[in-house]
Order: sequence, then C-alpha cells, then structure tokens
Amino acid sequence: MTDTPDYKTLIDAETWDFIRETERWYPPETATFTVAEQRRVYDEMCRAFNRPYPPDLKVADERLGGVPCRIYTPGRAGAAGATVLYLHGGGFVVGGLESHDPICAEIATATGYRVVSADYRLAPEHRHPAQFDDALAAARATAARWPGRLVLAGDSAGGNLSAAVAHRLRGSETKIAGVVLVYPGLGGPLDRGSAVIHAHAPMLSRDDVLFYHDIRFGKGKGGGAHDPTASPLADRDFSGLPPTLIHVAECDPLADDGRLYADAIHAAGGSARCVTDRGLVHGHLRARHSVARSRESFAAITAAIAALGRGEVPWRAAL
Repeated sequence: MTDTPDYKTLIDAETWDFIRETERWYPPETATFTVAEQRRVYDEMCRAFNRPYPPDLKVADERLGGVPCRIYTPGRAGAAGATVLYLHGGGFVVGGLESHDPICAEIATATGYRVVSADYRLAPEHRHPAQFDDALAAARATAARWPGRLVLAGDSAGGNLSAAVAHRLRGSETKIAGVVLVYPGLGGPLDRGSAVIHAHAPMLSRDDVLFYHDIRFGKGKGGGAHDPTASPLADRDFSGLPPTLIHVAECDPLADDGRLYADAIHAAGGSARCVTDRGLVHGHLRARHSVARSRESFAAITAAIAALGRGEVPWRAAL
C-alpha cells in the first residue's frame, strides 16, 4: 500500500491557487459529465486563463493535410527558419484550436518560429487511430508546405501524438528536427510507480486516465497496449528517433511515462532528456503567468524548442 504524498508540502501556495481556480471552472467530477458538457466546461476553463495575443503576431486558420489548423507567424525575422507543429492536450476527448490558442501564440513569439496548431478529431465520435491519423497528416502537410526544420511539440494527449508521429516518420522523407513533450501519456504502466503514488493527484487522477482511455478505445476494449501509434512506449524499437525533451510534472500519475521514454531512447543510442518539474501538476501550462515554477518550466520548454529549431540539442553537453 503506497501512502498518498503530502501535496500540502509538495505543492506551493501559488500552484494551489491555480488548482483551486481551475476547479472553480472544471471540478474534479467533470469526467462524469457527458462528453458535450465536458467540452463546454473545458473550453470555459481554458478561456478563464487566456491572455491577449503578443504584438506583431499574424494568425490564420486553414486546412493542412485535410486537418483544420491555426497558423501563428511572428512578425519579427526568423519565423521562416523553423516550424513547430503543436498538438494539444485534452485526453483525446476535449480541447482544440481555442483551448491552447494563447499557449501556441506565446511559443511562436518566444521562439520566433511559425507554429501550426492541429485540430485533430476527438473521441468518442472518432476513436483511435483517428487522432493519430490526423496528427500524422498535419505533420506531413506542414513539412511539405514549409521546408526546413520541423519541431513536434504537445502536452498530455498531444505529447502522446507527437511521440507517435515521430516514431512513424523516422527514416521517411519528412524529417523531424526535435520533439518536445509536456506531461505526456505514453502508455506506461498504471499498476505501479507514479500511477499508484500519484493516483489521487490534483488536476489528474489515475481514474481520470482510465476513463479517457476507455473513451479513446471503447470501454473494455483494452486497446493500445501493443500499438505504438497509440502507446509509444509499446514500440520495440526506439532507435533513430529525433532529439527528444520531456517535461513531466512531479505530482502527476503520468510522470513515469516521460522517464521511461527517455530511458528507452537512451538505451537505443538516441538523445533524450526528461526533466521533472518539482511541485507542479498536470495541466500547469495554463499557470505560466501566475505560478513561478510553471513560468520557469515554460521558459525552458520554449528555449528547447528554439534550440531544436536551430539544429541544436541543448542538453547534450549535460548528458
């Protein structure tokens, strides 16, 4: 029996304020709502944390590879040097172009790169592999439209999709300069480690993970366990992957997924780094303006994206 961590000690006051504000809009029992209601509540919650666009940012919507996308182009020089494909979180059930709109805008401004946000199809209307298919189509179309370095990035479910796309595209004509994953779910074990230690963590519980798994694949189907397009950790080959940075939140049942994934890439001779953001919780990117720890994490994430877009591996010297 694993004792529940003392979150009053692990999580600081700023982060607790963020958690309470999130739950004011998106209470813990939201996972029991209908899917339509979950989406409505999630979108309202995300809007509560919105910030105005940075200045000199051009934003346009169009389809790439048949997938609705939003394209953010910074006004200053350098936007053509690299492109970032961002895949949003939301358990494959909620989220879209609006939920992660300010995050993508700020990544574009911080890096000077074009950012493409892909509005992949959601479950249960579209079960796996619809989300993967859309992410892959968007990646291929983005690379064809803007030749140059392409960085894949995403949080939570979007981190899963970014990793899965990187696995599929290795060795192909579509070259990926790097991958940045933020508290991703990669198909790690749910019966030990962080999944048990942080089973009742604020913002995301183990039961939430299981609930959204059932929506993605169908209840009782047990899908994805041996399918690397659904669970990148299920792949048997981790060689030839692009340089990969993973940021995991300490207080998150999915924290071990990132560590296991970095270890698998290392064991195959690749370059990866997993950073544990101490005292942070799943979904903390929305706290980047109110919580110092999240602000520091977001700055490190955007700095890594910028470096990968220049063809650099910023953590290599530390390995």
